[in-house]
Amino acid sequence: MNDTPQDSADFGYRTVPRAEKAGLVREVFESVAPRYDVMNDLMSLGVHRVWKRIFVNAIGCSPRETLLDLAGGTGDIAFLAKERGAGRVILTDVNPAMLEVAQKRALDRGLAAGLDFMVVDAEHIPLPDRSVEKVSIAFGLRNCTDKDAVLREARRVLRPGGRFHCLEFSKLEIAALVPLYDAWSFKALPEIGARVAKDRDSYEYLAESIRMFPDQETLAGMMEDAGMERVEVRNLSGGIVAIHTGWRL
Repeated sequence: MNDTPQDSADFGYRTVPRAEKAGLVREVFESVAPRYDVMNDLMSLGVHRVWKRIFVNAIGCSPRETLLDLAGGTGDIAFLAKERGAGRVILTDVNPAMLEVAQKRALDRGLAAGLDFMVVDAEHIPLPDRSVEKVSIAFGLRNCTDKDAVLREARRVLRPGGRFHCLEFSKLEIAALVPLYDAWSFKALPEIGARVAKDRDSYEYLAESIRMFPDQETLAGMMEDAGMERVEVRNLSGGIVAIHTGWRL
């Protein structure tokens, strides 16, 4: 991961003015929202569904608890949580287009009860201190401009004894697979995006954003700096993705 000046931010491999990144990311997800779920299946060969099931199992949903799902997109984590017995789930995303898809999916699947939808910037969560038992974010933290602010906000809204859960692309730890992984990320994915979603540029950005995201150890340190304790990391698929958890004690 490359450092950027305080007034700049990474947007994939580009450096852009910090104030512009959120708008650029919003444009990406407005573009991909209609084909987002199909593209997730194609990009991961369906494995993202397995990662998400493992992630939600790790959250340990309870009917007595509220789960705040940040950058929840089209609802995969929220829906799995409801199916596994979560009480209240607050599904949030900064992009209204993604939430519109999520709302339609929730109605189609009969999962709307106990599910709230909110347009939320994860860097500024409009909830009181110590108001939820669980916070999750899956494949969304890397798109945030100020990741440290997101982690601080997540801890702020957690009740003592609450836990933060992050599922995100990370550093592949099997060296022999790196060339294949790079070829898939930088050649296959943009081509699939061009053919299926009619949008090569957005999928080039998504591939680049994965490489710019902090590795497992760095993210764990960032969580500790934000005040989280008992931070743990679990690699999936050789480190292609990782689950980070941390407690507010």
